Amino acid sequence: MSAPHWLSQGTLVLASNNKGKITEFEKLFAELKLPVDVIPQGQLNIPDAIEDGLSFIENAIIKARHASKISGKPAIADDSGICVSVLDGAPGIYSARYAGNHGNDAANNEKLLNDLKPFRQNGQVIEGMFVCVLALVEHAEDPLPQIFQGFWHGEILEAARGEHGFGYDPLFWLPELGISSAEMSKEEKNKISHRGQAMQRFRESLMTRK
Repeated sequence: MSAPHWLSQGTLVLASNNKGKITEFEKLFAELKLPVDVIPQGQLNIPDAIEDGLSFIENAIIKARHASKISGKPAIADDSGICVSVLDGAPGIYSARYAGNHGNDAANNEKLLNDLKPFRQNGQVIEGMFVCVLALVEHAEDPLPQIFQGFWHGEILEAARGEHGFGYDPLFWLPELGISSAEMSKEEKNKISHRGQAMQRFRESLMTRK
C-alpha cells in the first residue's frame, strides 16, 4: 500500500499546549523518524480548542480538526485522562479540569483523593485506568479521522509518590512493578503507558501502509 497522504505534507501539527504531553510526544515521535516536522500548535499560535465532546474520541477529533483548520496542515491530537470505576468513570474526560481550573495537577489530585475517601474501607484496592485516544486528520474536514487508543490499568494510591511525569502520575500505582507512574523514567513510561500504547498502534498503522 502507498504511504499516507499526510506524510508528504512536510508538517504534522501536534494539537496540544500541554507541556507534559508535548515532552512525551516529542520522544515518541523521535523514535518514529517520520519524514515530517511535528510541530506543537503553540508554535503556530493556535489556541486550545473548546472540548465540548462527551467522549475521549470526540474531544480528540475536535482538537485535531481545530488545529488543522487554523494551520491548514494535517494534525494529530491526544485526549486522555484517568477513569476510576468506583466513581463511575470519573474524572474521565474532565481529568484536566476535575477541580475546576484546567491543568491544576495538585488540585486535581487532591480532589480525586478526597472523592475516594468514602470508598477506602478495610484496605480496599481502588482500581483506575488511564485512557489515551489519538485522532489524526489529514485536513480539517477529513471524513475519516484515524483513531488510535491505549489503556493502562493500575490502582489509585492514598498519597502521592514520585517526582516524574505529570497529571495523575503520582497517584497511579502499578502493582506488578511496585512503583507509581511518577517513579518511572520517561523511557520506561513510554514503553507501557496508555500514550505509549496508542502511539504503538499509530506506528503499526504506518507499517501496514508501507
